[in-house]
Amino acid sequence: MIPVTRWVILSIFFHVLLVLANSETFEVRQALVKFMNEISLGNISKDVNFGWNLSSDPCTNKWEGITCDSGMQHVQHIVLDQKNLTGILDAASVCEATSLAVLSLNENKIIGILTQEISNCRRLTHLYLRRNKLTSNLPSSLSRLNNLKRFVVSDNAFSGQLPDMSRISGLLTFLAERNQLTGQIPKFDFSNLVDFNVSYNNLTGPVPDVKDHFDSNSFLGNPGLCGVPLSNTCPPSPSPPPPSVAKKKKLSYLIYLGYAILGLIIIFLLALKLFKCIRRKKSKSTALKDQNKNTSSGESKAPGNRSEYSITSPENSMFSASFEILSSPMANKLRFEDLLRAPAELIGKGRHGSVYKVEADGGVTLVVKRIRGWNISKDDFKKRMHRIHQMKHPHMLPLIAFYSSKQEKLTVYKYQQNGSLFKHLHSSQGNQIFDWASRLGIAATVAKALAFMHEGLQNDDIPHGNLKSTNILLNENMEASISEYGLMVNNEHQSFVAQSDNNIREDDSVTISARNAFKMDVYSFGVILLELLTGKPVQASGNDLARWVNSVVREEWSGEVFDKALIADAANEEGMINLLQVAIKCINPSPDSRPNMKEVALIINSVKEDDEKSLSIFSSEV
Repeated sequence: MIPVTRWVILSIFFHVLLVLANSETFEVRQALVKFMNEISLGNISKDVNFGWNLSSDPCTNKWEGITCDSGMQHVQHIVLDQKNLTGILDAASVCEATSLAVLSLNENKIIGILTQEISNCRRLTHLYLRRNKLTSNLPSSLSRLNNLKRFVVSDNAFSGQLPDMSRISGLLTFLAERNQLTGQIPKFDFSNLVDFNVSYNNLTGPVPDVKDHFDSNSFLGNPGLCGVPLSNTCPPSPSPPPPSVAKKKKLSYLIYLGYAILGLIIIFLLALKLFKCIRRKKSKSTALKDQNKNTSSGESKAPGNRSEYSITSPENSMFSASFEILSSPMANKLRFEDLLRAPAELIGKGRHGSVYKVEADGGVTLVVKRIRGWNISKDDFKKRMHRIHQMKHPHMLPLIAFYSSKQEKLTVYKYQQNGSLFKHLHSSQGNQIFDWASRLGIAATVAKALAFMHEGLQNDDIPHGNLKSTNILLNENMEASISEYGLMVNNEHQSFVAQSDNNIREDDSVTISARNAFKMDVYSFGVILLELLTGKPVQASGNDLARWVNSVVREEWSGEVFDKALIADAANEEGMINLLQVAIKCINPSPDSRPNMKEVALIINSVKEDDEKSLSIFSSEV
């Protein structure tokens, strides 16, 4: 019998622990009891099952008007409509229930004010206070309830101005008719609102553009309001008073003075142009005389036709020997001399080099990257280029040829006609439709290619080193490829990443280990994900964008992060949030806390698969 007794005691003990784990804390119960005492003033009739006392639990004992979630047993809904409540609304106490989503106190006699502490109910989605006796201003902190969907305060005595709730992107209902509100109507997202009514207040000024969603019934009873959809038009803006005589004289003087200065500038420019023409004629005359002398002495030479990026002469075979063509069908007949003479168009320029579009013989269009200031020997550069070329991946832009000298390095790639990811995200020149599926596909493609390169080149200590959206190029099918892999590392960005890691000493802020260099690629990829999600350009190595996103997420305004074009396109919100979480992990200030690219690629591929499944389910339902 003793073992059975022990078993029963243990069972009861664990049951009590489970109940305690899945119930509200004593502090929350104490706050809710205080809320009820303040709002009821003892006028509410309480039967034996009413609850709202410290000796019971709001969820397990089912307090009057309270509904809890089925899992953790936390208070989610408080509905006390028509309960003859005559006290004050203690927002600070009721918001101690941090899971509270619905607070409904309609048709009571609650007095006092709605305090700023209502914003402590961070998960509140529905707030109903219709037909009470609440007074004073609506609190400005309402704008921080970013999850709010329904807001009803009709038939009270609220005064003052309406709060600015334009940042609450999910707001569907705003009803505040029959109060004593004043001032102008602030901006709302009327295209998203389903219910809106501010009639019978003391509002003034023009009615904002309601996008034809609401008629005059939403604004009646406000004599100071004007404009569509109301019948009374707004008066024209008063014209400015006419200038005085003194002001007219002063204005005339300034006009004549301006004409005089303009005339002097024109005369000066004409004289300067005439002087240049005379000097040019003299120079040509002198050059012609010198040329005739040289011709007569047999010393003239024909000038060579070199492209803009050339620093060498094709007559010198030593430079040609430093040019090496890797296996590529499109460059089998390419010669260094031809590359130097071909027309070159500058299409990009940075601190360490420039990028040129080159029309080579045979109608082949190439891109030549010119690198300066890279302190690497010719042999090491050659080994590095060969090793990178060995790592073949369909979404890595292949290296066609390279050239190395002490002063500079050249790398040659195939030209991608659709340009860079940066252009399509941030430039009006990108005319392709860039929807959510396209962006997610590019993220998955780039992650997979970068993970492949990291895995193959880890032992060689060759990361990308300068990954950014301008180095993600798109072919004729809008498929992404990574370019410029393994070229000179962006030390400025490395320095920032090093300084942001508390585990790295001050004297190591620029010289980072190879492991951290690979983790810098992860950071840079995270910034590219933020560009895809936000549509915002990068200003300072991605650090400005990363800081902005982290600050918005900290304030729980995650919905404000995403590109408006994605939201307008009804993109998969769950998929965007999942990709945002991946980006935040990648931009962690500590390199050791960032995932590797293989892990990142697997997560993004899973997000992409889930997105495709949800799309197929939706299509089948339609």
